[in-house]
Amino acid sequence: MKLLSKIVLLATCFSLMPSIAIAQARVHALSGTVSTIYPKVKMTEIDTDNGSPGHFEWLTKSDGPIEFDKSISADAIVADKFTTLQTHVIVYYCGEGDVRTLVALHDLGAGPLANSTGTVVKLDRHEHLLTIKNSKGGEESFHLDPKTVVDTEVGVATNYKFDLSMGTQVRVLATQANGSQTALLITPDF
Repeated sequence: MKLLSKIVLLATCFSLMPSIAIAQARVHALSGTVSTIYPKVKMTEIDTDNGSPGHFEWLTKSDGPIEFDKSISADAIVADKFTTLQTHVIVYYCGEGDVRTLVALHDLGAGPLANSTGTVVKLDRHEHLLTIKNSKGGEESFHLDPKTVVDTEVGVATNYKFDLSMGTQVRVLATQANGSQTALLITPDF
């Protein structure tokens, strides 16, 4: 009986302890054009393609740990090292609201880039092809490659490690060459 009392007391103590696990912030993505960089106040302004607020504070060590895929971060430049204005970028960020935390940017250059919105009609994993019904009612297809970045509920993903359900509203940023489009970034479109 004495042993059982100790076990119950120990279990109670552990259940009352606050969690010591540190949550990691998930990195999400959007696209836009870098309009202004403020190194003194560690902020960057982006004219976002989706019209969301474009004020981003740079990530600091005091912001805590982040969950950022190594293959994606390898192709990006951290905020305090990025200096190119008026270039189209994929913005990797944490948080929500009017001022988000900028983790890194991937420079896409001047283009030409296509920006489409619509609902997912089909994701063909075998052919690596995404088909959407665009806002004009027509269908558009986009080739997917291992570097296509998709913003999911749990953060950014590449290398076909994502799912897009039929009927999902998406925004697709793509390159155009030889009459076909290759998706660079796929994000939810609310």
